[in-house]
Amino acid sequence: MIIDVHTHINNYHEDRVVSLEDCLNLLTETMVENKVDYSLVLTSYKVNEHRPSTKQVVEAIKGRDNLGVVSGISYLNYNYKDIIEISDYLERGLIKALKFYPGYEPFYPNDSRLKVWYEMAIEYDVPVMFHSGDTYAPTGKVKYSHPLHIDDLAVDYPDLKIVICHVGNPWIRDCMEVVYKNQNVYADISGLVLGDFSEKFERFMKKEIEEMITYAGDPNYLLYGTDWPISNMKSYLKFMDQLELDDEKKERILWKNAADLYKIDVSKL
Repeated sequence: MIIDVHTHINNYHEDRVVSLEDCLNLLTETMVENKVDYSLVLTSYKVNEHRPSTKQVVEAIKGRDNLGVVSGISYLNYNYKDIIEISDYLERGLIKALKFYPGYEPFYPNDSRLKVWYEMAIEYDVPVMFHSGDTYAPTGKVKYSHPLHIDDLAVDYPDLKIVICHVGNPWIRDCMEVVYKNQNVYADISGLVLGDFSEKFERFMKKEIEEMITYAGDPNYLLYGTDWPISNMKSYLKFMDQLELDDEKKERILWKNAADLYKIDVSKL
């Protein structure tokens, strides 16, 4: 079984508008081609014609039992109506997690403005995900997205389940320490490449991920994710194949950890 915890249906070729339905169909087709059983769709911190809202995606995936929604939260622009709407979705089990975008927006994860969201995540027992490391856009400010900033949050909110996206790349060793130190912190391996892995970079990342597991111990904290469509699903599965891990550990990364953390009922897949 394979669960991809990190996909998007944003239109990154923004010279033309692509319908949400077409984006979801392409995601589903790509999942079938790569034998991916379930994917989490992450909405953005901004909403426009190329980036649908959480509400739009929740409505659009009805009947698609192999998809779940992670709600993107804007640090700068959220209001009380957003809090009410997301709380309702969490109450009804319609979203699986919250996602924040430090680096794309100028804030550190332990900013008190986000306290209401963290308390909500604890109440409904859902994880919070953070963009971490390099930004896709050169306008991002990476001082905000360094994985070390997650440590403050993990210590201040020990009951909050936190996911460091992209293993904090290029600061993977710092991510490694934060994960090792804090029992409530996880990491996904998404977005390590644009498109396909090259052989040279694949070898480099293979060594980095294997060293992380050596340092931080059994990978019950590591999650499989791709960042599709920015990263290629087929290339990612090939990369997973290259990791020198026993089958039980790979299985944990590929789906078991995600099923537990995001409460995904795999019996329905």
